[in-house]
Amino acid sequence: QVQLVESGGGLVQPGGSLRLSCVASGSIFGVRDMAWYRLAPGNERELVASITGGLNTKYSDSVKGRFTISRDNVKNTTYLQMNTLKPEDTAVYYCNADIWAAVTGYRAYWGQGTQVTVSS
Repeated sequence: QVQLVESGGGLVQPGGSLRLSCVASGSIFGVRDMAWYRLAPGNERELVASITGGLNTKYSDSVKGRFTISRDNVKNTTYLQMNTLKPEDTAVYYCNADIWAAVTGYRAYWGQGTQVTVSS
């Protein structure tokens, strides 16, 4: 019964900011890497940002310097702070997490996505 739920998406003007949240819930014993992906119509899925359990972060070149990924291990939550948003950032953003929820060990889970639209 593990699930990931994203929130925080919406409509914002260019140059604005949004903060996305992704909460993992259920019978969770551990969470390793967490990441944000995005998918825009006509585009390939893109890895936007990732964060390891040791708080090592990586960003795509397109968002580096504008986005910040973080996590709260107590709440089993990852955040994506998005600043200086551009129309090119418009996409559905998906949360991904490597979660230990069974004897079999860790495996990847996906959220259902949250829409981010950057437009004037």
